[in-house]
Amino acid sequence: MAIEDVIVAIAMEAEAKPFIDHLGLKKDESFFPPHTPFVAFTGTHNQCKVTVVFNGKDTVYNTGVDNVGTVPASIATFLALNKMTSEAPDKEHLLINAGTCGGFKRKGAEIGDVFLTTAVANHDRRIPIPDFVPLGIGKLETVNATKMAEAFSYKTGVCTTGNSLDKTEKDDELMLANDASVKDMEAAAIAWSCKLHNVPFLGVKVVTDIVDGGVPTQDEFLENLQSASKSLQGALPKVLDYVCGKTHSEL
Repeated sequence: MAIEDVIVAIAMEAEAKPFIDHLGLKKDESFFPPHTPFVAFTGTHNQCKVTVVFNGKDTVYNTGVDNVGTVPASIATFLALNKMTSEAPDKEHLLINAGTCGGFKRKGAEIGDVFLTTAVANHDRRIPIPDFVPLGIGKLETVNATKMAEAFSYKTGVCTTGNSLDKTEKDDELMLANDASVKDMEAAAIAWSCKLHNVPFLGVKVVTDIVDGGVPTQDEFLENLQSASKSLQGALPKVLDYVCGKTHSEL
């Protein structure tokens, strides 16, 4: 069956808004429970129903900043997928997690590169009890999108996820063990929610900083966020055009 229903999960409003405007999507006030901060915009594109969801602003700590990290990402995704699969159980679904990321020089990443995920894993869930180690790492394969990567000259690799923008030496050790090409703060959590709903997952990540490059992450991230966001907005419509109407095996 061809893909007919796509959710694009994005952490930050600034990353989501240009894509929403490009597709002319309309805000759906009833999509999420009213007591949650999450936001959804819906519409159609080519042969697909498209829903863009983002995490909204923090209201718990009253900071007003974007809700980043694995907790809001997994909850927003779970609620969105629950709604999508219950309303259209017979359709072929796909969830795309789009956003910025850190990249690894050792894996050939450069600022502005677009990566399509091959798998996701965690690097900050350390549970040194044998039976719990696989749960902590939480590695999951993602949609095989090698044909799309070749068509657009995108790179591919594992996305490693943690709840901190910076990193520790132990994080470095585990990110290397994960064979990570890129690093973010939500993909593995979103993929977990997808697994619970049996919905295929694909990450589309644009590099803002080089994790193993020697420059403080926060400085490089802020310096390159605007240009990387532009790269993301150029990539997302291409990705959506490519996936809509295709089967998962054709990606």
